[in-house]
Amino acid sequence: MIPIKDDNPRTAFPLVNTILIVVNVVVFIHQFLLPVEAGQAFINQYGAIPQKIMHGEDASGLFTSMFLHGNLMHIIGNMLYLFIFGDNIENLLGSIRYLIFYMLSGVGAAFSHILIDPGSTIPMVGASGAISGILGAYAVTYPRARVLVAFPIIFYITTFRVPAFLVLGQWFVLQLFGGVSTVGADEGGGVAWFAHIGGFVIGIILLKFFKPKRRDANFEVFYQ
Repeated sequence: MIPIKDDNPRTAFPLVNTILIVVNVVVFIHQFLLPVEAGQAFINQYGAIPQKIMHGEDASGLFTSMFLHGNLMHIIGNMLYLFIFGDNIENLLGSIRYLIFYMLSGVGAAFSHILIDPGSTIPMVGASGAISGILGAYAVTYPRARVLVAFPIIFYITTFRVPAFLVLGQWFVLQLFGGVSTVGADEGGGVAWFAHIGGFVIGIILLKFFKPKRRDANFEVFYQ
C-alpha cells in the first residue's frame, strides 16, 4: 500500500514541516549536482558513521545525516510520508515542539541503527528515522484517520481508503521483517531497518512527553 493523502484536517499551516521538506529537497539537489567523487565525499562528511560516533570523533552526523538521501526514490518516498503525516503532528504539538520532536526522533533512530553495528564505517543518510518517529506518533494519535492508498494489482492500480493504523501497522511489520532478515548478515550499504524500527518506537515514547498544545476532536491516544 502506497499512501497518497490522509483525510485528517488541520487548523494551521504546517510551517516547520514545509521548511523541512524544502531543506531536504534543496540539499538533495545540491548533492545530485556534485561530481561523483565529490558527492561521495559529501556523504562521508555529513552522513552518520557509526564507528566515528561511537569513538566520539564526530557526532554532528547524527543531525546532518537527516538531510541527505541516497537517491531520487529515497527522497521521494521520505518526503511523501513527511508531507502526508507530518502536518497533523505539527498541528498537534506546535511548530517548535514539533521540530524538537522531529530531531530527537532522528537522533534516536540513528542510535538504534548504530547499536546494531557500532563498528560500521558505512555512512547512514536519510530522513527516514525522524519520519518514522512521526509515523509512530501518528499511529497512536490518529489510528482511525482515513488514508487514501494506491494498491498495485499486476498491471492495474486501484485506490481506496483505509484506517491509518492499518497503513502504518503494515509499514512497521515490513520494517520488522526487513530488520530481522539482516541480523547477522555481512552486508554493505542498504536500508537501515533498525533506524526505522527505533524511530517508530521512539516517536511513540516521545509523544507522551511532548504534550499536545490542545486537545481536539481528532486527538486519541492508546496510553494513559
